[in-house]
Amino acid sequence: MTRPAPEEVRTVVCCGAGVIGGGWVAYFLARGYRVVAWDPAPDAEQRLRHLVDAAWPALTELGLAEGASIDNLSYEPDLATACAQADFVQESAPEDLELKRTLLADIDAATPEGVVISSSTSGYGMSEMQDKCVHPDRTVVGHPFNPPYLIPLVEVVGGTSTSPDAVRWTADFFTLAGKSVITMEREVPGFVANRLQEALWREALHMVEAGEATVEEIDLSITDGPGLRWALQGPMLTFHLAGGQGGMAHMLDHFGPSLLSPWTRLAAPELTPELRDAVVEGCEREADGRSIDDLVAERDRGVIAILRALGRA
Repeated sequence: MTRPAPEEVRTVVCCGAGVIGGGWVAYFLARGYRVVAWDPAPDAEQRLRHLVDAAWPALTELGLAEGASIDNLSYEPDLATACAQADFVQESAPEDLELKRTLLADIDAATPEGVVISSSTSGYGMSEMQDKCVHPDRTVVGHPFNPPYLIPLVEVVGGTSTSPDAVRWTADFFTLAGKSVITMEREVPGFVANRLQEALWREALHMVEAGEATVEEIDLSITDGPGLRWALQGPMLTFHLAGGQGGMAHMLDHFGPSLLSPWTRLAAPELTPELRDAVVEGCEREADGRSIDDLVAERDRGVIAILRALGRA
């Protein structure tokens, strides 16, 4: 088996060029890689180049790697031709299990021996997706967060047929590429961060549905509340400090009984038309006339400021 060392990767093939896949393309370009992109949509190349152009000012402000250039992007309409050039593959197809199973098998058949194939899936386990592959040992999840060109975290985990070496290699590659990596010991539905996000999201929907808080109040409660702490220290360390000098032990001993209080409703509410409309309308009010592009640019500036404040950029 021939597998380049993580530091020897020169060409990254991105299969799927939507919001996530396109974000990966922009990120890898900024890190100095040559990127070959494939997507079956008729207007995929145009949309991809628009996304990369829009992301490039933020990436330039963060600092480009030596040799980084938009000119290092090529679009290949044939999947097999694209994959044949790969030192590493990142798949970012829509979240459809059968689609991903078939696509990963096609990628596996066309990619040089030993080259790692990573999936951006946000919910499926690799064990579910790799069963059509002839070489499932090299398939692994590399789950990013939107936008992948700015948010550092990637969750890496293999499936039942993935080799431990492929998992280690993928974690090493993403680390060298500048990502913050969680290497999971075993598959968990939704991974780590999505499960935490989902709990907060479900409680937010319950509060909107019950008329307990507006969309704007919910967002402000995080951006001007615990979100500021979470950017520095996660929820566990935050609660550790809440225990004062006694730390987490004192916090749990003192506040542990409150865990039995009915403060949250983790079962998902029914997404009724009324609840859907209330959430959509609330977001439109909060946007206050700003377009999606305006909001993306605003978000990117804010993330850069936080990353710089944390000494991460």
